[in-house]
Amino acid sequence: MNILFISLGCDKNLVDSEVMLGILAKDGHQMVDDETMADVIIINTCCFIHDAKEESIQNILEMAELKKTGRLKALIVTGCLAQRYKEEIIQEIPEVDAVLGTTSYEEIAHVIDGILSDSPMERGDVRLIMKDVDYLPVTDTHRMVTTGGHFAYLKIAEGCDKHCTYCIIPKLRGNYRSVPMEKLLDQARYLAEQGVKELILVAQETTVYGVDLYGEKSLHKLLKELCKIPGIAWIRVLYCYPEEIYPELIQVMKEESKICHYLDLPIQHASDAILKRMGRKTNREMLEEKIAALRAAIPDIAIRTTLICGFPGETPKQHEELMEFINETEFDRLGAFTYSPEENTPAATFDNQVDESVKEDWQADVMELQEEIILDKNETMVGQEILVMIEGKVADENAYVGRSYRDAPDIDGLVFVNTDTELVSGDFAKVHITGAYEYDLIGELI
Repeated sequence: MNILFISLGCDKNLVDSEVMLGILAKDGHQMVDDETMADVIIINTCCFIHDAKEESIQNILEMAELKKTGRLKALIVTGCLAQRYKEEIIQEIPEVDAVLGTTSYEEIAHVIDGILSDSPMERGDVRLIMKDVDYLPVTDTHRMVTTGGHFAYLKIAEGCDKHCTYCIIPKLRGNYRSVPMEKLLDQARYLAEQGVKELILVAQETTVYGVDLYGEKSLHKLLKELCKIPGIAWIRVLYCYPEEIYPELIQVMKEESKICHYLDLPIQHASDAILKRMGRKTNREMLEEKIAALRAAIPDIAIRTTLICGFPGETPKQHEELMEFINETEFDRLGAFTYSPEENTPAATFDNQVDESVKEDWQADVMELQEEIILDKNETMVGQEILVMIEGKVADENAYVGRSYRDAPDIDGLVFVNTDTELVSGDFAKVHITGAYEYDLIGELI
C-alpha cells in the first residue's frame, strides 16, 4: 500500500511517527508524499495548545475530502488529539476509519490490515484502539529517520508527573515512564550506524530519567554510555526542569566532550506568584541560583528557555518582573508563547483571564527584548572560530547553512558559511565568524 504520513506537533511526537514508519516499512508498505497517490493516510496529531489542535483538525478534514475521490482506502488518526477527542472524531468525522491513542501506535500495521479486511467485524475491531495511558509501547522495529539523517531525536521517557496547572499532557501521555537504558543504547547504536551524528535527548522532562526504573536520577549515567557510541559526535539535552538539575549531570556535561554545552530549561515565568499559580516547583531565587551555577561550572554553556505570556491573573507588574529577569539573565536562546486555556486543566478555570491582545503585546515585549540580547551576544561571536554542522546548501549561492553547538534544529539560529568548497549535510566545518544578525551568524570556511 502507498502510505502518506503527516506528523504534527513536537519532536517527541515525531519519534512516535518514525517508529510507526519503521513498522510500516517492515510490513512492506511504500511511503509517498503526494496525497493523491496514497491508499492510506495517517495523521499523528497534536493538541497541546489551541493552535496545534486547530492544525490537527484542519489536516484531518482536508484529508477526509480525499475519501470522495475513491483512491483513499483508509484514513487513520493517531496521537494526542486522538487520545483526547476519540469519541468526537469517530462521531463527527465518519471518513476516519481508525483512531489510535498515544500508547497504541505499535498496532499501526495491524490496524491497516483490519481496515482493509473484507470482514466488517475486523474493520470494527480496529475502529478505536486505546491502551492504558500508562502503558509504555514496546517495539524493536527500527525507526525511519525523517530529520535528514545526520541528527535524530532519542525519546528517553514518556509521560509526566509534574501536573502544571496549564498542561494537559499527563492526561494524554500518562505518568512518567523511563525507557530502559539498554533499549535506548540499542536505538542509539542503530541510529549511529545509519549515519546519525547528533543525538537530541527529549522527553516531557529529561532530568528525572531513571527515577522510576532505577530509584535515582540516571540521566548522567545514560549520557556517559551514549558518549561511548562510535559515530555520535554531538549529544544535546532538551526539556530539563531547572529544579531537577543535579551535580552529577553538570559534571558529566563538563567531562564528556561529545555533550553539547547547551541546556534547555523551560522556566515558563519568573514571578513567584505566577510560578505558584502554574504549579511550578521553582521561584525566582532558585532560578537565578541554578542558572548561575550552570554558568559558573560551564562558562560557554548556551541556555535556552521558553516562557508563557498572559497567564491567568498575570498583572502588568508581574510582566515587568519577567522582563527584568530576562534583561538580567540574558538567555542565549528564548521562545515566548501566549497562554492558551486548555479544557480540563485547572488554569482554564482560573479567574482573571488575560485579554488576548494583552497577551500578544506582552509576548511582543519579550521577543523584542530577547532580540536585542541575542544580537549583542551574536556580535561577541564575530572574529571567533566555531564548529558548525552543515545542514544544506543555500540555493544559487556558494554558501551553506548549518548549526553550532549553541543551536538546536528548528528552534534556534543558523550559521551561514561562505565557501567554494563542496560540503555535504552532516559534515562538520570550522568556520570563522564574520557577521552577526538578530538570530543568525555568517562566516567563512577555514
